Amino acid sequence: MTKIPKIGDIVGDFRVPGGRLNGETFHRGDYILCEQRGRPMILAFYPGDDTPVCSAQLCSYSDGLERLQSAGATVWGISPQNLDSHERFARSRKLRTPLLADPDRSVAKSFGITAPLIGLRRSVFIITAHGRLHWKHVTALGATYPPTADLTAQLATLPA
Repeated sequence: MTKIPKIGDIVGDFRVPGGRLNGETFHRGDYILCEQRGRPMILAFYPGDDTPVCSAQLCSYSDGLERLQSAGATVWGISPQNLDSHERFARSRKLRTPLLADPDRSVAKSFGITAPLIGLRRSVFIITAHGRLHWKHVTALGATYPPTADLTAQLATLPA
């Protein structure tokens, strides 16, 4: 069983399929966490594509992508839906962040955020460039999410 990371712990690696909309093309491929070492990572877990709160959250992060990237971060959205669903969602909302498919919820389980009925708790994790968990926001009901400004403020507190 994988140990659920606490603040300061090294986050375990994972590899899942995902895709990113670039212009008119949805590029699919594997996303591997350890390959992101060297820059901060924001993992935004959300329960479902094209649902009201999830759409607001992912659109907010897509719209604020330059702010997050200027703070050095890469942003990935992760949910249990498959890549076809992610592609429809990305196209309908013009999302610019990669969307990763975790259909068996193995990545969500490794972060301790699976939940009955909804599959997973809406959660955001910030991982340092060295792979340590720096900050997390896990909701009980999933109706709220941290705005881009809060994530940018957290990124500003990362160790050099």
